[in-house]
Amino acid sequence: MRNYLGHYITKSFILVTGLLLVSASVWAHHGQGNSYDMDNMWTTWATVTEYNYRNPHPSMKFDRTVSTGEVEHWVAEVANNPSRLAREGWPKRRSEEALAPGTRVKLYIATARRGGFSGVVEKIENEQGENVANTSGPIPEAVDLDGVPGGYNPAAN
Repeated sequence: MRNYLGHYITKSFILVTGLLLVSASVWAHHGQGNSYDMDNMWTTWATVTEYNYRNPHPSMKFDRTVSTGEVEHWVAEVANNPSRLAREGWPKRRSEEALAPGTRVKLYIATARRGGFSGVVEKIENEQGENVANTSGPIPEAVDLDGVPGGYNPAAN
């Protein structure tokens, strides 16, 4: 009986430890600085093609026209999470209405360190300059690269 109990406790300990390790990795969060070039923020005007209000961060797709007339298709993570957005007055419905496909917006972006047309959007403004579907934090310093092919893109520069 004693040997059986010891075996049961050992197996239980291993199972609990394994579950804790797995759950820790699931709840881990990446830092934006690891994935995006936060030191080189830039702005551009773009047209929303898709906006998804989901955890852990909303995401969006947008098109921007560059000086050559070419249209670039971008994908981006939006910096804040839905819980914080809702607390600051941007619940799902209001955010989705403000960023409906076809809406023209000014985006403050940090490009993915791996390059390509991917990044994180730190701030979104409408054509009137109002903060849209975002939290009211400090405005990031950013260089205006509207119309510049690739914006600030490690792969292009």
